Amino acid sequence: MSNTTNASAERRLKHLGIVLPRSPAPLGAYVEAVHTGHLLFLSGTLPVEAGVPKFLGRIGAELSVEDGRRATRQATLNALAIAKEHLGSLDRVTRVVRLGISLATTPEFREHPKVADAASELMVSVFGADKTSTRLVFGMASLPVGVCVVLESIFEIGN
Repeated sequence: MSNTTNASAERRLKHLGIVLPRSPAPLGAYVEAVHTGHLLFLSGTLPVEAGVPKFLGRIGAELSVEDGRRATRQATLNALAIAKEHLGSLDRVTRVVRLGISLATTPEFREHPKVADAASELMVSVFGADKTSTRLVFGMASLPVGVCVVLESIFEIGN
């Protein structure tokens, strides 16, 4: 497929060669997704692979910017898997409304946008530039189970 501009999210995933992981199980007493009205809210998504938290540590200390980008991409893939499981198809997403990205960093770290771009870039690749979200990025002293990133996602949903 040479032109993916008007392709559906599911077709874009296939074109990109992306196979979504299994939807990760919650690591606490919460639900992964809440669908209300035309919005789907996802709980904080971690860089978990096969049920195991990955990319432990702080960006700028134990982890590099590239490690942070890989962790953010994994958290984003997990968010997409959760959304697909909840909705049945990512083609129901009409817009990525908001990405909230919390990063465990050293106090001196200043490259938050470079790390967070991994989530934004993947969402644009899957849904298209016309469905780009707003974004908020925070640096934190620590995050759950020692991971370096937690991703919050809000999607607008059509029928």
